[in-house]
Amino acid sequence: MFVGRDKELKLLKDRLTKRSASFVAIRGRRRIGKSKLIAEFSKEFPKKYAFTGLPPTKNKAAQKQRDEFVRQMKKQGLPAVRGEDWGDIFWVLGKACEKGSVLIVLDEIAWMGSNDPDFLGKLKIAWDDYFEVNPQLVLVVASSVSSWIDKNILKSTGFLGRVDLTLTLRELPLKDCVKFWGKRGKSVSPYEKLKILGVTGGVPKYLDAIDPKKTAEENIQELCFSESGLLFNEFDNIFHDLFSKRGLIYKKIVQLLADNHSLNQEEICHGINRKRGRAISEYLSDLVTAGFLSDDHSWSLKTREVSPLRKYRLSDNYLRFYLKCIEPRKKEIIQGRYEEGSLFNHMNWESIMGLQFENLVIHNRDILLDVLKVQREDCIFDGPYFQTQTKRKKGCQV
Repeated sequence: MFVGRDKELKLLKDRLTKRSASFVAIRGRRRIGKSKLIAEFSKEFPKKYAFTGLPPTKNKAAQKQRDEFVRQMKKQGLPAVRGEDWGDIFWVLGKACEKGSVLIVLDEIAWMGSNDPDFLGKLKIAWDDYFEVNPQLVLVVASSVSSWIDKNILKSTGFLGRVDLTLTLRELPLKDCVKFWGKRGKSVSPYEKLKILGVTGGVPKYLDAIDPKKTAEENIQELCFSESGLLFNEFDNIFHDLFSKRGLIYKKIVQLLADNHSLNQEEICHGINRKRGRAISEYLSDLVTAGFLSDDHSWSLKTREVSPLRKYRLSDNYLRFYLKCIEPRKKEIIQGRYEEGSLFNHMNWESIMGLQFENLVIHNRDILLDVLKVQREDCIFDGPYFQTQTKRKKGCQV
């Protein structure tokens, strides 16, 4: 089910009126709807070629990625080619895309090229020599590993000036989230929807899995507290697929923030027993870019400017719900000893939902401004507020 993304879809369709080829980069967390958006956009093209990288495994060598790419080429009717060199592969693809309106999609490009030092160089050559020559061609690269797109495409000198549109997909706004209840949307109470959104956030794939005919509790039970539920093992899949070797350190950061409203970098380092430095800054930046954390700056009442103080907050509702509610009961569920409905009688349910509700409010701040009748141009700062303790003032957080 494709819902929302009107602004992003319009920006993509604007590429069709350009007089030159377009290079588009799309990033966003796993399940946020990148592939669905691309599929919707692809309807505008009479000819399209889409390729997806293989998920990372211990023995996922560069040759296996090339072999899979060639297999997908054959499946889409392209000539056979030896998969020993990306240059040969892209040449064959380029020959098929010399004329006419055509879309090329490299989905999960980080998986496709992370093990091959020649991949990016060969892609640049392919763009310059083959793809860009066709003024009606659109190349879309997408990845759930947003930090890889940042480092290797957007901030790479090799691709400088070539990417003409970058889209970062965030959670859907509430006005689009409610569409997943379909015709039953009006008969389902706002509180019932809030319970679901407290678990899923505005992540399309999670919302698409709900059954509008069932109560919030029944949906959460099936999605989260059943071995076959979509969200039962999703946490492990996220950190394995996206962060691979670094998965453990990212998990520690997320677990720490699940138990705290927000922490600065020094507090995070202390909590996970790591020294401050470039590495931890990079880890935090990766999690922010991926959409799992938010780095919040406060407002200085003294200078009336955004404060340099920064705290990190777990902004992904599913991750917190998993760590606070699913993971502690996982063994019981697997062993068949979990009592259905026990979570909702548990005393910390309301407190957990409080933090989830805060995330929803922050993600949908524009709605709040409209309700308060505050013009956006009149709002110079919005978001969490905090101040550190000094000799003259107490520390606080709002």
